[in-house]
Amino acid sequence: MSCERVTVVDHPMVQHKLSKLRNKETSSKDFRALVRELAMFEGYEATRDLELEDVEVETPICKTTCKQVAGKKMVIVPILRAGLGMVEGLQELMPSTFVGHLGMYRDPETHEPHEYYAKLPDSISQRNVLVVDPMLATGGSATAAIAYLRKAGVKNIKLVVLVAAPVGIETVLAADPDVQIYTCAIDERLNDHAYIVPGLGDAGDRIFGTK
Repeated sequence: MSCERVTVVDHPMVQHKLSKLRNKETSSKDFRALVRELAMFEGYEATRDLELEDVEVETPICKTTCKQVAGKKMVIVPILRAGLGMVEGLQELMPSTFVGHLGMYRDPETHEPHEYYAKLPDSISQRNVLVVDPMLATGGSATAAIAYLRKAGVKNIKLVVLVAAPVGIETVLAADPDVQIYTCAIDERLNDHAYIVPGLGDAGDRIFGTK
């Protein structure tokens, strides 16, 4: 799949860690660590276009002009609950970011998303937002989350996932003309239960050790 709004972060170390993430024998502890590490790798790419400004710094040798990120702090918005696993990795990269939360659950019969919780910074309409969720399957939850943020006035939204299905990508791009998607892999398809194939199973269960 080729699209200027989709970035596949395929660094060799990303591919290496993703293979471990997929392995059904990987423990919850190691799975959480891998999710955190992959989120940080993706964060580098998703923030590549941040605006910079000049700042004067005095080194042990002399004064010099350096660059620092300009503008307001970014907001990370995990889609609950699995998205929580990606927050720490992004905050290691950007410690001063704010974090909002959107709770979505998928109806087991219709696979349609339903919002059950929302808590966002008051100033979110003035900030760039990273929506994070390990899996982009049908695209329903991501589309609903993005639509909610648009209604809140957010103009710049990037969706950061670890694994995506083609139908999920198509759904998100069709629903929103401006959102950009970052993923470590685009997998083959969805199965009859709307799980990504080959995927990595239920990311929330594997992060939190539940079934």
